[in-house]
Amino acid sequence: MSDFVICINNDSNPASLILGKVYRTLPDAEAESHNMLRVIDEDKSEPDGYLYPASMFVSIELPEVAERVLTGSVFDRS
Repeated sequence: MSDFVICINNDSNPASLILGKVYRTLPDAEAESHNMLRVIDEDKSEPDGYLYPASMFVSIELPEVAERVLTGSVFDRS
């Protein structure tokens, strides 16, 4: 699973997820075994993210520069 996903269904959580937006995921083997993803959503009050059904997202690969921007490490230009 990629570290980034795009939301393709926010019907059950329109306040927490924006359709078409890229979200960062966090590793969670237990959640994945139940077809769930741990996602840093719009709320951002929970640093460990929230669990959502994996079917609400599509995994994507991003260029390194985009990953640095989305993870807050834009100053690491190695």
